[in-house]
Amino acid sequence: MKQSILCFFLIVNFNISSVPAQTCMNSGNFTPNSTYDKNRGLILSSLPSNVTAQVGFFYNGSIGQEQNQVYAIGMCIPGSAPDDCSNCIKKASDGLIQRCPNQTEAYSWHGEPTLCHVRYSNTSFSGSADMEPSLLVSNTEDVNSNLSQLSEIYNGVIFRMINAASTAKSTLSSSNNFYNAPISAVSASENIYALMQCTPDLSSDDCESCLQESTNDYQLCCSQKQGGTVMRPSCFFRWDLKAFSNAFGDIMVAPSPPLQQPGKGDTAHSADTGKISTGALVAIVVSIVVVVLMVIIFLVLRAQRSFVYFSRRKTNQQFGFDQSGITVHSLQIDFNIIAAATNNFARSNKLGQGGFGEVYKGTLPNGTEVAVKRLSKESAQGALEFKNEVVVVAKLQHRNLVRLLGFCLEGEEKILVYEFVPNRSLDYFLFDPRKQGQLDWTKRYNIIRGIARGVLYLHQDSRVTIIHRDLKASNILLDADMNPKIADFGMARIFGMDQSGANTKRIVGTRGYISPEYVTRGVFSTKSDVFSFGVLVLEIICGRHNIFSNESDTTAENLVTYVWRLWRNGSPLEIVDPNISENIQTNEVARCIHIALLCVQKEPKDRPKLSTIMLMLTSNTHLLPTPNPPGFLFPNGSNQERVLESIEMRQSMIGSNSHTVNNVTVSDLDPR
Repeated sequence: MKQSILCFFLIVNFNISSVPAQTCMNSGNFTPNSTYDKNRGLILSSLPSNVTAQVGFFYNGSIGQEQNQVYAIGMCIPGSAPDDCSNCIKKASDGLIQRCPNQTEAYSWHGEPTLCHVRYSNTSFSGSADMEPSLLVSNTEDVNSNLSQLSEIYNGVIFRMINAASTAKSTLSSSNNFYNAPISAVSASENIYALMQCTPDLSSDDCESCLQESTNDYQLCCSQKQGGTVMRPSCFFRWDLKAFSNAFGDIMVAPSPPLQQPGKGDTAHSADTGKISTGALVAIVVSIVVVVLMVIIFLVLRAQRSFVYFSRRKTNQQFGFDQSGITVHSLQIDFNIIAAATNNFARSNKLGQGGFGEVYKGTLPNGTEVAVKRLSKESAQGALEFKNEVVVVAKLQHRNLVRLLGFCLEGEEKILVYEFVPNRSLDYFLFDPRKQGQLDWTKRYNIIRGIARGVLYLHQDSRVTIIHRDLKASNILLDADMNPKIADFGMARIFGMDQSGANTKRIVGTRGYISPEYVTRGVFSTKSDVFSFGVLVLEIICGRHNIFSNESDTTAENLVTYVWRLWRNGSPLEIVDPNISENIQTNEVARCIHIALLCVQKEPKDRPKLSTIMLMLTSNTHLLPTPNPPGFLFPNGSNQERVLESIEMRQSMIGSNSHTVNNVTVSDLDPR
């Protein structure tokens, strides 16, 4: 056995959570209470929320700069409940901090209340298959069953598992990537329970190599034991004769193979005459008939399935596509299907209208409710580029983003089909005095954090960097549980980078949300979205539009200026919506106001990144710097209106100059 493998012998029937899963790597140390130590604490403390925010429960991110940068991943096995996953990630992270107080690299496989994995390092390890250091744990009790029989079944199970796990690039929604957990019967009373998992950033070959080496190590060490576990930084393997995880709750037991009875010949022959008995003959005939019927039924069902697939493939088989296999063809939907779904774009089905086009509610033939965005015909983007952009955006999937399901491109028609979100948009509740009370502080705080998670995904965690450019209350949709979903992300990409919008020739965006540098110089970046996010947070807290009427003198009031003035006067909580002011968490509200003012600072370099904002929202121990004055800081009254008019004139001038807009890059297409 390899010297690098550590063997621990524990009591029989151990729980996964009892395995000493924290492994500190000997790759270097850091000074306690250093910047690296603080960054490690921050990213590990944010992992539970970051992991559960991802579709598929896998998060890969970093924090800090240069020698103080900490890279981390967190993941849970498919089927984990969000709360169980969050608790498991927290316990694993806390265990690493306790067990590895000053190691710059460590990993943990934790088993309570579900199986999860946490790893951090001072160097990037994304996509690398790291085999060492490994950890092997075995039961102490030997196998009581027929060892040769068990070995035969075990070897077959392991072979199938490695093949299935290393090629299991299934749908993101089910998140079966590089994961397999079968149950195989050994006898009437005994089963083999096994589980394999690789981190989803590995290639199929690397996953296979990692799992193969783990199973080989176990065989060399402990082939006669009643179960064991092998853990590596990039993969996990465990088997036992007793269920050890909630992974097996809904799995059917595979039957054990029939064993030949010793000392007997062909069971179809009579022991007395050597001839085939009547009963055996009947059994053979019946078996043949049954097999033939099953083959016929299989062929018929397969033919029907093929017919359904080819006749409905433009509806993408009820949009149950594989994230890794999204193609232009799989997303394209026939115009007639969309027209029928929206009752020929009936006015009664219209949900709203934005800068890029009109939105209708529709119902597809399979019963799926969708939101259909009919883009303006002013886009000059070519068909091929439009299709490619749609595929890019369709692959961006996150619980806080509205999901793009398909598109239609026929003639001058450019149509996008999104998932339907039932509770309309945030502004519908936020700015209506009759509905504001439905959004208590708990819901609003959840909405703020959800928006931050969604924008963070667009800026940092997706395959390409997406700058939203029009983050506002009407582009935040609310699902049945009032969880936020960002809409219109990537619209600037899909509509065409050289286009500013359908209704105007101005810079993309909405008055009051646009950052100063974007308005005055035509320069935008992820920090432009941060500015918009800060304005949006203030609106959520205040329950007011960013431009509102001042009750004292009936003039327009700028929300950012208003909040800044109260902040300087030491009374920021006066801005809180009166509908919720009696039932708020004062510390949370004050912290959110502070964060919002950091976001709307005039200089982009002073505004925090979304990764830092997320840490500020999830960690009360993260110290907040004092904000500088915001952009667009001007007094009340008619002077403000003149400033706003000059801003709009500047927008119009920039919008009419295509060269100015074209020279601004919307997205970074380098793969992450």
